[in-house]
Amino acid sequence: MKRLVLFVVVLVFAFCTTVMAADKAAAKAADVKAVAADKADVVKDDAAVKASNVKDEAAVKATDVKDEATAKADAKKAKADKKAKAKKAAAKKAAAEKKAAAKKAAAEKKAEEAAPADAPAK
Repeated sequence: MKRLVLFVVVLVFAFCTTVMAADKAAAKAADVKAVAADKADVVKDDAAVKASNVKDEAAVKATDVKDEATAKADAKKAKADKKAKAKKAAAKKAAAEKKAAAKKAAAEKKAEEAAPADAPAK
């Protein structure tokens, strides 16, 4: 009877150690799985941050390009306005010179008409 009790005790001990070893292995596997999940989360978060940074940089670059294009367009418009004003001023000056030349010609013609009439009277 003592041997039977001793045999049952040994069997219970062996069963308990096997179950405990299996629990340790399962716990270790769960820890490894949790660590892998944490690493995956970190990698995912890093990728999200990098994507956000790339998006922000692209937005800044797009804004810079837009501002540069606007500045070039404004400079081109100012140059065109300046050229138009110069052209307008040149046309005005030419019209004034033409008008002055016409007045001078009219005055010379009047002087010529007046001179022959004065010349015989001397």
